[in-house]
Amino acid sequence: PRLPTMLQVGDAAPDITLPDQTGTPVTLSSFKGSRNVVLYFYPKDNTTGCTAQACAFRDAEPDFAALDAEVIGVSGDKDHSTFVEKNALTFKVLSDAKGEARKAFQVPNSMWILPGRVTYVIDKKGVIRSIFNSQLQFARHIYEAKAALVAAAAADEPTE
Repeated sequence: PRLPTMLQVGDAAPDITLPDQTGTPVTLSSFKGSRNVVLYFYPKDNTTGCTAQACAFRDAEPDFAALDAEVIGVSGDKDHSTFVEKNALTFKVLSDAKGEARKAFQVPNSMWILPGRVTYVIDKKGVIRSIFNSQLQFARHIYEAKAALVAAAAADEPTE
């Protein structure tokens, strides 16, 4: 049997609906036609690396807003409300308790056991423009996402 491969740049982003930190369902396709999306999967709330990454995304949010992008975090934690409040996060953090979004986006585990840390940049047409996969380079996820949005804006090429 063939192992599943990750989604690729140029693929349509899967449509997912998950609850955010307030319990409100968020559907990825609702941003289609209006906003780019930086969708980042991370292993677990309140761990050193995940907290650092979330705070780095929070601090860079004005840059993402200027690039017309919505930042959305996703992990398997059931309730993100404390994590969001404690770290003054200003973006949506979705609960993927059943691993449905992780499976749809084909996010691999790291070192065979840890849930992977992968960031997808999805354009306004719902197409994946960038994928960055690194368990340990937390800050680089922010840099790579910004660079992909800048490149996409500069290219301004329509995807059919």
